[in-house]
Amino acid sequence: MVNRAALFVCLLGGAAPALAAPTIYHQSPPAVAAGLPFSEATEVGGVLYLSGQLGALPGELKVVPGGLEAEARQMFTNIGNTLKARGLGFDDVFKCTVMLADMAEWPAFNRIYLTYFKPDRLPSRSAMGVDGLALGARVEMECWANTAR
Repeated sequence: MVNRAALFVCLLGGAAPALAAPTIYHQSPPAVAAGLPFSEATEVGGVLYLSGQLGALPGELKVVPGGLEAEARQMFTNIGNTLKARGLGFDDVFKCTVMLADMAEWPAFNRIYLTYFKPDRLPSRSAMGVDGLALGARVEMECWANTAR
């Protein structure tokens, strides 16, 4: 079936309609072994959508000890590993959503967050305080990354 609106835009000199891109579901062996009911990341149309990451060691269902700082650093390691497995890095991240168990820890989280992104490449970001995270975590973050280079 022809998308008449897209065809009309093309005939008027607009951009060609995007072809439907396949959806790719990404899992690492530790994630599969943990038996969690979601993909670590899903790739659609040039964007890699990362599931929320906690400060847990890969394949384990408990957060690292040491509070917010230790959890946040492990969380960033987990995110970095997911990106690296797809040939990406933190420079490719353009959107983050941060969930904190206690918004009073926001300044401490920001200090850690800023060490992972260049000052001129800070992703768009949303943040919220939540009434509980999986595994009793202090912080969780999900990201979107650009796969088109």
